[in-house]
This record gives sequence, C-alpha cells and structure tokens, in this order.
Amino acid sequence: MSDIAAFLDMMLAERNASANTCAAYKRDLDDAERFLLEKRKIRLAEAGEDDLRAYISSLRFMSPRTHARKLSSLRQYFRFLCSERPGKDDPTRNLDSPKLGKPLPKYLSEEEVAELIKVVGRMKGEEGTRLRAMLELLYAAGLRVTELVSLPAGALAFDRGLVRVRGKGGKERLVPVGDPAMAALKEWIGIKKRMKEPEKSSPYLFPSSGARSGHITRQRFFQLLKEIGIQAGIEPERLSPHVLRHAFATHLIERGADLRSVQTMLGHADIATTQIYTHVASSRLARTVAEHHPLARKKPASADKAH
Repeated sequence: MSDIAAFLDMMLAERNASANTCAAYKRDLDDAERFLLEKRKIRLAEAGEDDLRAYISSLRFMSPRTHARKLSSLRQYFRFLCSERPGKDDPTRNLDSPKLGKPLPKYLSEEEVAELIKVVGRMKGEEGTRLRAMLELLYAAGLRVTELVSLPAGALAFDRGLVRVRGKGGKERLVPVGDPAMAALKEWIGIKKRMKEPEKSSPYLFPSSGARSGHITRQRFFQLLKEIGIQAGIEPERLSPHVLRHAFATHLIERGADLRSVQTMLGHADIATTQIYTHVASSRLARTVAEHHPLARKKPASADKAH
C-alpha cells in the first residue's frame, strides 16, 4: 500500500472523513507527487522542504484559496508520515500559507427565495412535488446538500416539527422545520408511498433508482435548482444549494436569532464559522442606514443654495 493510500485509510478510519474530503486530499497529493516525479525524480514521501517549495512555487498562478487548500493537504499528509515514522522531519513546518481575505458568503434575499418556491410550486407531477419538498426543506433547515439528498426516510418527526440530520463526522443534530416545509414533505411522502418499487421501499427520503447511491444525487439537484432559478429570474452563477444554506443563516440573524442557535442548526463545530453571518447582516444594515437615515443622506443641491 502506498503512503498516500495509507494516509487516506487513516482519514477514513480515525478521523471519520467523508468520501468527498478523502477524494479532495487524494487529488491534491497526487498532483504534488506528479510534479515531484517529473521535476525532481522523487516520490512525495521522500520530499524535503526545498522540493515542496518548488512545488508550491508552481501554484503561484492559482487562487490563494486553492493554494492554501493544497498546502493544507500536504501538512496533513506529512504529519501522518511523521507519526508513523518517529524521527522523520516535517518538511512543511516552515512553509508559509498564502494570505486569504474573508469573502462574505453569497446569499439570496427573502424575496428571491420566495420566488424560487413560487416557481417550483407551479411544477406538476412526482418530480415537481419532490423538488418543492427538497427546496422547502433546504431553506427551512439550512442543510448541506449532501445531508439533504442522503436523508433517510425516517429522518422526519412530524409530531415535533423536527428533522434529524447526520452531519460532518457522523454527528447528529435536530433542526426545527416550519409548517410550509412540513406540508410540502407530507405531500411528497404521500406520493412516495404510491410509487413503484424500489422507490416505494427505499430507505432514503428522496430516492432515485437511476443513481448508484440509491438517492437523488447532488449533481442532479444542483441542475434542477439552476433550472428553477432561471425561471425565477436569478442568474445561475448566484444560485447553488450552499447559497440557500447561507440564505437560511443570514435571514435568521437579520431577524434577531442568536448566534448559538444558528450554530447548532447549521452543525458548525466552531462558532467562529457562524460569525461570518453577523458580518453579512451588518453590511446590509449599514447600507440600509446609508440609504434611508435622514442624517446619512446628502442634501439636495437646491437645499444647499437656499441656505
């Protein structure tokens, strides 16, 4: 087994990393190894600090965020090697990370979300009902798209208005769901019960017999979301499942929800991750003050002349 494969096995077994996370690590480490084999004639595990600096230098035309992610993958990999090989030096310890800005998350206004729901509400048939249930639930509970598409059929507690979500690291959380979303979900479950096998008895809330996973894929939901976004007059580049998760959090903060509650519902391990939404809300409030407060607005030129 290669060192990279052993590292990925450790991430799965000991860190409970998701398949997507492991796939991202593998892409980054394979990329570094290809560079080192071609330019330095060595494998990644044999690289020293100078070798890694040469690789990092080759990333200079990439975005700082991509650069930082690849360096983070290297750090994790070499920490693993050092733990497996006592006495081995960590060649990443003196490598500097690129400086990253803190971009505010993209999100939609409440009116734009309402328009999306209106559009999907006009769709007919099984797919329309399923898509409306998924969209309502995504916005009502702020789920990650992977959490949404892989929800088990028994995740909903209608009597309590809750959805049980298994998030990152296998951690479970209970998120309250409003009446409109619950109504859409009840309608979808009624249709699911009348569907043919294997969808009818699928363990997933949103099954798909055409997908190897057994449930609707993230890619398919993303595609459907883009389609309804166009009908709602929202530019495709502004819309994704994660944008709706951002909208959920931003709208709650704007309406006075406390940060700890939003952190719990989003499943953030660190409240610092949730705090970015206070910046989004604050910037919007600042614009509102600048545009509408009487002392913040410039006086008309005619008023200045009159004085």
